[in-house]
Amino acid sequence: MLERMKLIGAGAATIALARAAIGIGNVFSSLIQSVARNPSLAKQLFGYAILGFALTEVIALFALMMAFLILFVF
Repeated sequence: MLERMKLIGAGAATIALARAAIGIGNVFSSLIQSVARNPSLAKQLFGYAILGFALTEVIALFALMMAFLILFVF
């Protein structure tokens, strides 16, 4: 019973990985749209996009860590 609950918990934690992938896609989609509208701000916008990518990726890594903790520690 406990093993099944661990698998369900880890599966729920990995849903955040898919959501993070969607978030990263939104970040770079917005970058492309913004550069198309105003090419002179490309360098500044790229810096903001990398920051958004890094913050979104941190959420994904945190979710992956939680999934592994649920599976192998608890």
